[in-house]
Amino acid sequence: MTDTKVYLLDGGSLVIDGYHVFWNRGPAGEVRFPVYSILVEHAEGRFLFDTGFDYDHVMKVLPFEKPMQTKEQTIPGALGLIGLEPKDVNVVFNSHFHFDHCGGNKHLPDAKKICHRLEVPQACNPQPFEHLGYSDVSFSAEAAEARGMTDQLMAGTTRANSTFEGIEGDVELAKGVHLIFTPGHSIGHYSLLVEFQTRRPILFTIDAAYTQKSLETLCQASFHIDPVAGVASMHRVRKLAEEKDAELMYSHDMENYRTYRTGTQFYG
Repeated sequence: MTDTKVYLLDGGSLVIDGYHVFWNRGPAGEVRFPVYSILVEHAEGRFLFDTGFDYDHVMKVLPFEKPMQTKEQTIPGALGLIGLEPKDVNVVFNSHFHFDHCGGNKHLPDAKKICHRLEVPQACNPQPFEHLGYSDVSFSAEAAEARGMTDQLMAGTTRANSTFEGIEGDVELAKGVHLIFTPGHSIGHYSLLVEFQTRRPILFTIDAAYTQKSLETLCQASFHIDPVAGVASMHRVRKLAEEKDAELMYSHDMENYRTYRTGTQFYG
């Protein structure tokens, strides 16, 4: 079997306050953080884990997050850098549906789509404090209809091409590609563990831990639905990384991100 390859698709960056990165701890002040998607090239297909943010949506709804994104940092542009088109992606898996993880889904109408079974219902009816997080509903005709926000849908988007297979618990998506249930940040949040033939596994924390400091201090982001579950998920991520001797990669850690391979470079 051809060894698995993992590409990090650079999706640009956003700004939030330090007290949102490190809940109740800070320090305060603007923090610019990276956003990226994970493409797994595997013998069983191409799997895209999350799709970043949509620049126009952020400028309209969350302009205070000061988005920076070039054409090469959109999903079509990032895929193009490695010689692919959106139609070449077989499966899209969304870790959760906060706007910076689903903004590019609309470019992938033909891919099979998977998420935790509770995430679409939550996007249809989020808690009051989650409305900005779940403000981009372009990924789902069902969510857009439920929220009266069908203006966000790309022309031609229907329930048929934006329907998700719902899962729960841990799932092996393909041989060595493990979806790790880590709730707290959102009701159905997942992290990702990828195993290889020739190198250590990589455990992507996604938003269970924004940064290395977050995981080391068990200080989660302020954007969460269940902080107790969030801390439990951090403990789980740390234990799993130790058991698997996995390299940890963080979702929104600019210092670490600068050392990651992106673009045409890959892990494998």
